[in-house]
Amino acid sequence: MVQRMQACVVCHGKEGRATNQGYFPRIAGKPSGYLYNQLQNFKSGLRKYEPMNHLVQHMSDGYLQDIAKYFAELDLPYPAARASGLTAVEQRTAEKLVRQGAPERGIPACISCHGQQMAGSLPAIPGLLTLPADYLVAQLGAWRTEQRKAKAPDCMADIARRLSLDEVSVMARWLSAQTSPSGVVPAPIAMQPHPMRCGSEEQ
Repeated sequence: MVQRMQACVVCHGKEGRATNQGYFPRIAGKPSGYLYNQLQNFKSGLRKYEPMNHLVQHMSDGYLQDIAKYFAELDLPYPAARASGLTAVEQRTAEKLVRQGAPERGIPACISCHGQQMAGSLPAIPGLLTLPADYLVAQLGAWRTEQRKAKAPDCMADIARRLSLDEVSVMARWLSAQTSPSGVVPAPIAMQPHPMRCGSEEQ
């Protein structure tokens, strides 16, 4: 699998360990259910990015599952934390949205789905820390404009549309600047329902 995955590491970094300095997301250690869902979305065209659409077009479901499992099982260090460049007010705004959300606007805390350590949660919710800020802004923007879609109900599209553009920017910069200690893994399957129903996590 290491040799077969060379096409992936060209963009995602060595062994899928992309850094917060680039654009492409880290895929190492993400839940296999999430990775498999995204590969299926690229294959079906539900999620559009031409290089990925082309790469997986003729891959079997079984092979997509193997790819997802391979990257999910990688336990690799996260890049070091770095300065976010946010003002004190912007940092408080970002941290509040991540840890508390904005219930008055129907925006749940990020940690309520993505895990207390923001490393994702099983079976199919990704971690967000250290993802490049430009990537996070682009994905939230794509959800706002319906360029990125997921299986209905598309909870992230709803959340993205409720966030202001300034909030998207400060959250992305804050998340990109964080790190996680070695050994952090996605949270176990939640015993209680998440605050919003998301089709992308339904198996």
